[in-house]
Amino acid sequence: MDLNGKVVLVTGGASGLGEAFCRGIVAAGGSVVIGDIAEEGGQEVASHLGERAHFVRLDVTSPESWESAIAATEERFGRLDGLVNNAGVSASGTPVADEPLETFQRIIQINLVAVHMGIHFAVPALRRAGGGSIVNISSAAGLFGLALTSGYGAAKWGVRGLTKVAAVELGRERIRVNSIHPGMILTPMTASIGLTADEGAFPNNPYRRVGRPEELVGTAVLLLSDASSYTTGAEIAVDGGWTAGPTIEYVTGQ
Repeated sequence: MDLNGKVVLVTGGASGLGEAFCRGIVAAGGSVVIGDIAEEGGQEVASHLGERAHFVRLDVTSPESWESAIAATEERFGRLDGLVNNAGVSASGTPVADEPLETFQRIIQINLVAVHMGIHFAVPALRRAGGGSIVNISSAAGLFGLALTSGYGAAKWGVRGLTKVAAVELGRERIRVNSIHPGMILTPMTASIGLTADEGAFPNNPYRRVGRPEELVGTAVLLLSDASSYTTGAEIAVDGGWTAGPTIEYVTGQ
């Protein structure tokens, strides 16, 4: 998979999954713009990745910030070929009947509305480049109902639907739009709730463990590359088989 000559903007690129995507893009020969509100972390990632990486401060809930980030990308690298809508916040862990409205709205704003903004502001630049690829990071929680994730789950299902609508609308312009649905992945966000990558720590999963950020990179790079030139509107689960069904141990209790 070759990203030589391609320029990709990654939101939430200063840490976790986003940082892994940025590293993978550069390793595949592409250039990356790291968009994040975490300026120190983003600058550090950019410095490690070298001249084909650039940091921009990006608040994904701000239209003005999006406009500025797209302009900075084209100014630095001359074009935009891809967008990874990765920035997000975790679930509240609160039952739907108890989740405060403000919490629900905040999660929807960051995890769904911001993805719409990303598509909206990136498309003109992708058109100027003659086409491109948008990869939206949804979740396994956007493929089935997961308790205690009402705002998060609703947003991730929304990302899944928005991806398909955008794929249908933009296909004739050779702008592809796909979604990746990670399962439990060990990142700073999930480590805060006690997840570990230990073998056997996640028994309701054929792999019996949570994933690592680098295990999603190949899928993202594939979707950004010309190797997937006929793939659009797809939803790809990268979850160790979690959404395929419950494990034998879970079903039998053994």
